[in-house]
Amino acid sequence: MLRPLGRRSWTCGQCLLQRRAFESAASQAPLSHANYPPADNSAPKKSADDDTLRQIFDSQSFWKNFSQPQSSTIPKQAGLVQNQYLTSPDGFRTFAHASLQKCQAIVAKVLRASTVDEYRALARDLDRLSDLLCRVIDLSDFIRTIHHDPHIQEAATQAYALMFEYMNVLNTTTGLHDQLVQAFANPEVTSHWTVAERIVAEILMKDFKNSAIHLPPGERQRFVNLSNEISQVGSDFFNGAEPARPQVTFNANSLQGLDPMLISQIKKWNNKAPVPTMGIVPRLVLRSVRDEQVRKQVYLASRTSSSRQIHRLEMLLKKRAELAQLSGFKNFADMTLSDKMAKSPESVSNFLTSLISSNRGPVQEELLQLQQLKQCNLQPWDHAFYVHKRVLEYSQSRRSRELSIVPEFFSLGTVMQGLSRLFDRLYGVRLVPQETAPGETWHPDVRRLDVVDEAGRHIAVVYCDLFSRPTKHPNPAHFTLRCAREISAEEIAECASMDQNAHPNDGMATAVDPQTNTLRQLPTIALVCDFQEPMNNGSGRPTLLSEQSVRTLFHEMGHAVHSILGQTPLQSISGTRCATDFAELPSVLMESFATAPEVLALYARHWKTGEPLSESMMQSMEQDRTAHGSIYGAVENESQILMALVDQAYHSVPYEQAVNGIDTTEVYHQVFSHHSSLPEPDDIRPRTSWQGFFGHLYGYGATYYSYIFDRAIANKIWQDVFLSGKASVDRAAGERYKNEVLRWGGGRNGWQCVAGVLGESNPSNANGRLVEGGDEAMREVGRWGLGREGIAE
Repeated sequence: MLRPLGRRSWTCGQCLLQRRAFESAASQAPLSHANYPPADNSAPKKSADDDTLRQIFDSQSFWKNFSQPQSSTIPKQAGLVQNQYLTSPDGFRTFAHASLQKCQAIVAKVLRASTVDEYRALARDLDRLSDLLCRVIDLSDFIRTIHHDPHIQEAATQAYALMFEYMNVLNTTTGLHDQLVQAFANPEVTSHWTVAERIVAEILMKDFKNSAIHLPPGERQRFVNLSNEISQVGSDFFNGAEPARPQVTFNANSLQGLDPMLISQIKKWNNKAPVPTMGIVPRLVLRSVRDEQVRKQVYLASRTSSSRQIHRLEMLLKKRAELAQLSGFKNFADMTLSDKMAKSPESVSNFLTSLISSNRGPVQEELLQLQQLKQCNLQPWDHAFYVHKRVLEYSQSRRSRELSIVPEFFSLGTVMQGLSRLFDRLYGVRLVPQETAPGETWHPDVRRLDVVDEAGRHIAVVYCDLFSRPTKHPNPAHFTLRCAREISAEEIAECASMDQNAHPNDGMATAVDPQTNTLRQLPTIALVCDFQEPMNNGSGRPTLLSEQSVRTLFHEMGHAVHSILGQTPLQSISGTRCATDFAELPSVLMESFATAPEVLALYARHWKTGEPLSESMMQSMEQDRTAHGSIYGAVENESQILMALVDQAYHSVPYEQAVNGIDTTEVYHQVFSHHSSLPEPDDIRPRTSWQGFFGHLYGYGATYYSYIFDRAIANKIWQDVFLSGKASVDRAAGERYKNEVLRWGGGRNGWQCVAGVLGESNPSNANGRLVEGGDEAMREVGRWGLGREGIAE
């Protein structure tokens, strides 16, 4: 029910002039505000900030000087991300217990509500309860995985466990559900709710239903037991991928085409070479070995799961179907999709089959080219080999010195500069480097950027942890450590009555909304990547990014800008807290901006000479992407569509059938035989069981379609909104997208967002086709297609 969904804070100096209303509400108790001067948006200052932004990422010496305290006095120790509690490991426990006390007070208030006014406050009270849980859980979960100090890791883990356990208690507190039912039943209450309050209340009701809190005690306990069992078997499935055969042995001479160094590493004394069937080696064999029979055997072995792993999957699906039946749904997909844009498994299937059709032509073109290269029937174990052959041929004929030096125009600092300039031109916000206080960041490499708007108002904090280091997780990610929301005058008064030095947002970023004169907690975000640090050998050479790394950074910043601009009144619908199948739209769309010529013109400069990326180099990059996309992009897209179809088929089996067992191998082959453009031949098909390696079936059960769904929408918005005018970096288009999509967070139906940004005159939105969603809207999105660049799994 109140599970945390999010992924932070301080006060602008301008806000100090507007404090009187809040101090009055708090009986004149002073608030703890950080000394943040208003941003200077004059041209010289703005230009200086822009230059500083590049240098703090590109120059180690500049960063060292910038990050040193400018005052000779010893600065006061700050808590992590300015949280006033987190100045020591013990602070995590204090933070958790203080938050827990506030949670308990809210729960008591909700449970004793009896008047109309008290029921009217219910949606905001429960949203604040969720916020208090998320404050601890999200921040602690992040710090325990990112911080190098084991004492802090342990303390953060304890804080996380305490609040997570309490959250599970709330999920079995039937009185919360009963009170929300009472509120919904009273028109005097619901008519008084704002749109945001009603949406949050509806989300909570759905969460209650999905957690079976409305069931009788015996059935509710069965639900809890099933949930725990699903968690265990799902974890076992995700971590237990294993082939039926650990290796396939060949004569080393039959592996011609494979790197001789690799052959020598796996070869045994009798010239036998056992090829493992998991990991990178079988992929290299399929890509490089000339002997088709070797490739066929490796293909077969590497796509056949162990019976133990298949049993885990089928047990997971059976228990999920039982959980859905217990909650009143036909199947697990119905249960999972009820609050998504898709709504039903039938709609998802409509989207995916429509997408298969729109992608079919490009797939046939790619396969025909590969078949002509082979000069006979192409088989599934041939695809990687001939794709690699074509890529090599293309690279040898096309690869130019221009492309080889492209990363020299993408220093990390210039790319960050480009993001700030792009946001400024599209949305009127920019990134301003800010000195951190001692103890504010979890590592000295972390840079803090404040986001300010055109009026100089501070609207968000972004902590950038972008450089690799030992033990740091390499996957790029965006984390919202604290969501945006309004802080009520009652909260401020409550905070002041407890401790005059306390801050209603724990010392983290706040600002006063000048339109409503309401104190707001600002989104605090962490961006994590794994780029190499700038060289410190006197060369001055900064971190240089590949084109793919640039796209990755733009992708994660797409999530961040959703958090930054999606500042809703309630945190449950703030920023990225939206439907799962809508959450990737801003990040996928940002990838299109990364290498668009007009955006490259904003920032791509040679790290040493300052020379801009030439038009011919931009054209070479575009030709390179197009060529690679035409070689394998459509087939890669089809493989993702097929995986989404398998996911949907598994989770759409009704309980009455699932209880007797689901033959996942048969279902997998039915989907691939019916939809694949390169099906397995009859002598292979019964022997493969690749689904055992599809670990995302656990984490993305019934929602694996989401990424390609958002990509189809992002491509449409890119073409029809940003490329339809004179320029892709167009303020009118940016404002339209911001106002119709980003600013709502999860506070507006995703279909309304898509329909709004495309506009009534768009042919795809004729007769309001998109506004209500449904089967036809899902088919329409499928017709938009995915482009030809392919998707990395």
